[in-house]
Amino acid sequence: MTKLFLDDERKPPTGWILVRWPEEAIKYLESGDVEIISLDHDLGDDEHGTGYDIILWIEEAVVNNNFKPPEIIVHSANVSARIKMEAGIKNINKLLKLR
Repeated sequence: MTKLFLDDERKPPTGWILVRWPEEAIKYLESGDVEIISLDHDLGDDEHGTGYDIILWIEEAVVNNNFKPPEIIVHSANVSARIKMEAGIKNINKLLKLR
């Protein structure tokens, strides 16, 4: 199983795969082999995407495709973005309980 680390500056922990952009992370998520993903929000180019885009993708996949999400961790230093991302994770967990 894969452990993904989405970040533009930090180095991933040992044994984790570093991805820089949301579309890279989504490719791994689509494989169904990700057991845990750790997300930064600010990736240096908001037009290219943020860690929150991953939360939105997972949420939509749970609703529309019966996706089984990995464990999601937020390691962003951006406090307001962290709060928004954690709220998204809570919503994903609520959706999973409704299944």
